[in-house]
Amino acid sequence: MTYASNPVLDKLPAHLQQYIKPQDYNEYSAIDQAVWRYVMRKNVDYLSKVAHASYLDGLQKTGISINHIPNMYGMNRILKEIGWAAVAVDGFIPPSAFMEFQAYNVLVIASDIRQLDHIEYTPAPDIIHEGAGHAPIIANPEYSEYLRRFGEIGSKAISNAKDYELYEAVRHLSIIKEAHGTPQDEIDKAEKHIEDLQNNMGEPSEIALIRNLHWWTVEYGLIGTPENPKIYGAGLLSSIGESAWCMTDKVKKKPYSIDAAYTSFDITQPQPQLFVTPDFAYLSQVLEEFANTMALRKGGLSGIKKLIASKELGTIELSTGLQISGNFDSVIEHEDKPVFFQAKGPTALSFRDKELVGHSIKQHASGFGSPLGKLKGMNLAIEDMSPLDLKAYNIFEGQQISLEFEGHIKIAGEIITGTRNLQGDIILVTFKDCTVTHKDKVLFKSKEELYSMAVGQDISSAYNGPADLNSFDLVTHEVSSMTIKSEGNASQTQLEQFYEQVRHFREGKNITISRHKVFEAIRENYPSDWLLPVELYELAKENGDHEFAHEISVHLQTVKLNNPKVGHLIDDGLDLVNHKFQTKKQN
Repeated sequence: MTYASNPVLDKLPAHLQQYIKPQDYNEYSAIDQAVWRYVMRKNVDYLSKVAHASYLDGLQKTGISINHIPNMYGMNRILKEIGWAAVAVDGFIPPSAFMEFQAYNVLVIASDIRQLDHIEYTPAPDIIHEGAGHAPIIANPEYSEYLRRFGEIGSKAISNAKDYELYEAVRHLSIIKEAHGTPQDEIDKAEKHIEDLQNNMGEPSEIALIRNLHWWTVEYGLIGTPENPKIYGAGLLSSIGESAWCMTDKVKKKPYSIDAAYTSFDITQPQPQLFVTPDFAYLSQVLEEFANTMALRKGGLSGIKKLIASKELGTIELSTGLQISGNFDSVIEHEDKPVFFQAKGPTALSFRDKELVGHSIKQHASGFGSPLGKLKGMNLAIEDMSPLDLKAYNIFEGQQISLEFEGHIKIAGEIITGTRNLQGDIILVTFKDCTVTHKDKVLFKSKEELYSMAVGQDISSAYNGPADLNSFDLVTHEVSSMTIKSEGNASQTQLEQFYEQVRHFREGKNITISRHKVFEAIRENYPSDWLLPVELYELAKENGDHEFAHEISVHLQTVKLNNPKVGHLIDDGLDLVNHKFQTKKQN
């Protein structure tokens, strides 16, 4: 797969590259371009009054055009100047992957664009949401670092078994809602399924909680004071409906705090409340406060229990720095502390995120288990013993030894060797002819193979994913459903051609077309279409053809009467045009 030249993208690991798809710019129709142009013109006009000052500055810095859907190649040439990059993906991707992209300073952009029928808002991620919402704000250095740090911490958050099911359900709903002709009962069924899942998630996982923080900041965040907030969240910046709605008194404005992590959201409904941060620096403060509650920083018995419940690949890091990555299956506890853990299936051992030689998933193909903690009746942990201490307790090469740990864990066998880190601390002890027991139960008994015992008094950290990305084959993502592309018919194709003719006229590529004939065809064959008449109205005003502009305006009044739902969209479009020419007259 090829990307635009950007050094940030060169650092992406293979397991993230699997989500990237090429942006086929030729797939965007002239209607798509018109939708982009309408939303962007409306946004720039309105958001200049209510968005954070970084937004308009960011549009220029990130190369976002008002008149054209952004090309990923062009964006990447500009984004590299602020240390970021952009890639195209197909709709929603798993939350942990999305956040890991952020950790690499890569903006994930769903390259599809919403239908004209959903011009105000779509639950599906699209290029308006990502390109016009997320991209401009990252030009602010303080916010950019928050987003990167959020990705770094969020990608380590531990999920539970239900999180992925909810992700798949939301992805499915976003796809069918944006697809042409989806029966309403199918949408209702998908929404009901999500509602049922959300009502039966049980104790929220770390990924669920940090996803809430992401929603109330990155997507739907306000900044300033509750009395005078400004918009910075991409979901609001990209929605011409919700950006106006959120500024009304109907939406409660609450001071931002860690409480947002425990406030759930409904992706299918307008948000009843929003959170207001005083500044971007405070976002990072709350993020660090939340990170302090995560197994990433707390470790311990609760940390490994979260990994066991997740049934996903994860890592525990011991107090010696030894990292064990695998699918954790069980833990034996004693006095609220882990005294033995077991990972099943391929497991790898690492130190400082680099796999230890001889301890890959090949050597530990069927799993890895080890005692933890102190030896019974001793205040000095093995990891704290000097070479003289180890010898005094017969813990050295060639010794037949029996060790009993707190919690009734015993290990007996002949010590072959010890593995030390660069600081000289012992992190592994290797035995042969080894038996590990808990009370009367045999946990491990070697035959010909060697047994490596992890050295660590406690679990200092537990997190999602492997310590060394190269230890496992992570290119395993299978997409359950793809974005549904609409199959155009002859009528739709003809309408797209009319849009293209008008676009080419406005851009000076073909000024020989008859705008009057195009308008007559639209009025006769596409009486419900409103966006192209608005564009024709703009051209009529630009050319001083007031009679033609009036004729179009009268037609649009008829469209409004027949379809009141688009009335405000028509009015807003005409107001933009009229304001543009009033400003020209004044100048």
